[in-house]
Amino acid sequence: MTDQDIQALNLSAEQRWMQGWLAGPTIEGNPLHRGDLAPEVDVVDERGEPVSLASVWESQPALVLLWRHLGCGCGLERGERLKEEHQAYVDSGLNAVIVAPADLERVARYKERYEIPVTMYSDPGYGAHKAFGLGHWALEQALYDAPDEYCELGEETGRRFQEDRRSQGRPLVDDPWMQSGEFVVAPDGRIRVAYLYNYCADYPDPRVFTTAGRLLG
Repeated sequence: MTDQDIQALNLSAEQRWMQGWLAGPTIEGNPLHRGDLAPEVDVVDERGEPVSLASVWESQPALVLLWRHLGCGCGLERGERLKEEHQAYVDSGLNAVIVAPADLERVARYKERYEIPVTMYSDPGYGAHKAFGLGHWALEQALYDAPDEYCELGEETGRRFQEDRRSQGRPLVDDPWMQSGEFVVAPDGRIRVAYLYNYCADYPDPRVFTTAGRLLG
C-alpha cells in the first residue's frame, strides 16, 4: 500500500475522530473483572485473516493490550515501555499481543514505524474493547492535562488539535474517548488480571503481569 493510500485511510479516520470529539463521551462501560470469562471476539491477524482472539490464550497465558488509538502519544510511550518489558513477559510465560482499533494497513504501518515487538491484531470497530466491557473515559480522564478550552469540545479547538498532531506525524484518528485496558487471560479463558486505565498515561506496573504469568505457569 502506498503512502497516498495510507493518507486516505488516515483522513477517513481523522473524520471519525472529529465526529467523536464533537459528540463527547457517549459509551458507558461495564468492564470485565478477574474471574470472568474472556470474550470470544473475532479480530484480523497480520496476514489479513479473521481469527478468534481466544486463540492467543489457548496454549499459554496471554496479556491482551487493548490499544486506545494509533495517534495517541500515550500509545507511543506504552510502545516504548513494551519494548523494555517484552522479554520479561516472555520469560514469565505470557503471550503478549495488541488489539489495535484501526484498519489492517494502518496497523501494519504503525507496527513497522514504531518497532512494536508483539503481534498486533486489527479491530477497527473496537469490538474487542466493547466485548471486554470498556467504554468512554469522562472528559476529566481524557483531558486532564489539556487547557480548559478543550473541555468545551468546540470544532475550532478540535481542528487546531488535529493540525498540531498532524504536523507531528501522528494524526488524531478513530475514537478520542475510548478507554485503554490490559488483561491477563489464563488458558481456560478466565481473566486473571484486569487492568483498566483511569487516564491516558496510567501505565501498569509490569510486575503485576509477570507475577500472574509465573503463577499460571
